[in-house]
Amino acid sequence: MLQIRRQKKPGRVVGVEIEAGGIAAAEVDSGRITAAALEPLAPGAFHEGEVADADLVAQSLKSLFSQHKLSKQVRLGIGNQRVVVRTLRLPAIEDPKELEAAVLFQAQEQIPMPLDQAILEHQVVGAVPGEEGAPPQVEVVVVAARREMVGQFVEPLRRAGLEPVGIDLSAFAMIRALSDVAAGGSPAPDGADPAQPEKEAVLYCNVGDITNLAVARGRSCLFTRVSMVGLEGIVRRLAGETGLIPDHASQWLMHVGLNRPVEQIEGDPEVVSRARAALEEGVGNLVDELRMSLDYYAAQEGAVPVGQVVLCGPGSAIPGLVGTMASSIDLPFGAALPPAFAGYQGDVAARLTLAYGLALEN
Repeated sequence: MLQIRRQKKPGRVVGVEIEAGGIAAAEVDSGRITAAALEPLAPGAFHEGEVADADLVAQSLKSLFSQHKLSKQVRLGIGNQRVVVRTLRLPAIEDPKELEAAVLFQAQEQIPMPLDQAILEHQVVGAVPGEEGAPPQVEVVVVAARREMVGQFVEPLRRAGLEPVGIDLSAFAMIRALSDVAAGGSPAPDGADPAQPEKEAVLYCNVGDITNLAVARGRSCLFTRVSMVGLEGIVRRLAGETGLIPDHASQWLMHVGLNRPVEQIEGDPEVVSRARAALEEGVGNLVDELRMSLDYYAAQEGAVPVGQVVLCGPGSAIPGLVGTMASSIDLPFGAALPPAFAGYQGDVAARLTLAYGLALEN
C-alpha cells in the first residue's frame, strides 16, 4: 500500500471511505471480511471529496463504530483535487536514500504545490530498459497531498476515538479490491482476455459522489485522476428541481435507472421524468470524462495500452448505467465487485468496494 501515513502493522483493520451520502466501513482480518456497515451523513458534512464539517463526520463515525463493534484501527481513503499524483522516470538508483532525494528533486518541478506544505510519498512501480546503451530507469509514482487537508480528515477520526493506521488514495484501494477480478476473476468485462492480464492496462472507474479513475497494470498504478463529475452533482440537480432531500433523490435515481421506458416506471411522472433526464445528462458527462482520461493517459510517454474498463462504486449499481456507458466506449467494459462480497446486495457491495480495498494489505 502506498500510504501517506505509516504506523505499526495492525491486526484487524477497518477501511473507511467517506462520501457526501454516508460512510462505508469494511473490517478485514487476514484478507477476510469480518464485518461491514454503512452509516448516513448529515447534509453538508462532506462535499467534493473533502470534510466540510468535522463535528458531523465525527458523530457519524462514532455511531457507526459503536453500533457495529468495529476495530478502532482504520485506514482512510482520500480522493479529491488537492491530491496530486505523478509518474516520474528516474535512474535506477538502488540506495533508498539517494532515490528519495532524486524523487524530491524532480517533484519540485512536477508537483504544483509547495512541498513544505505537503505530505509526499513515492513507490517504484516498474523498470524501463535503457535505450541504445543508456542506463536503465525506473518509473516512480509520487503522491503529494496538502498537509492541511489530510489533517481535516484525521481530526474527525480522532474525535470519534479511532486510531488512523494509514491514509491511502481511494484510487489505489480500488485497484487492490478489483485487480484480481480484472485479471480473470468473475465477473469481468465482456470481451476481456484473462489469459494475458499483464500485457495491457485496465482503466478502473469508481462512480461515487465524485469519480475516481485509475489506469493500472496488475496492482501497479500508472495514472490516476479525480473528476468532480459524479453522483453528487446528479443528486443535487434532481433535488433542486423537485424539492426532494438528497437521500430521497438518490433513491429515486436508483428506482428510475436507465434500462426501462419512463412510462413503465411507477411513481410521480414528473419526478420520474426529471430523474431520467438528470441521469442521462450525468452519464453523458461521465462518458466524456472517461474518454478525456483515456486520451490524456495515452498521450503520455511509454503509456501501456488500456485493454478494458472496469466500473465500480455506487453508480455502477444504478440499473442500466453500465450498459449505457458501455455503448459509448470502444473497449471491453463492465462492472465488477470483489468476490469477497458474494451474498451481499449489489448496491451495498458496490458502496463497500473502496472500503474493502483500503483494509487490504498491499
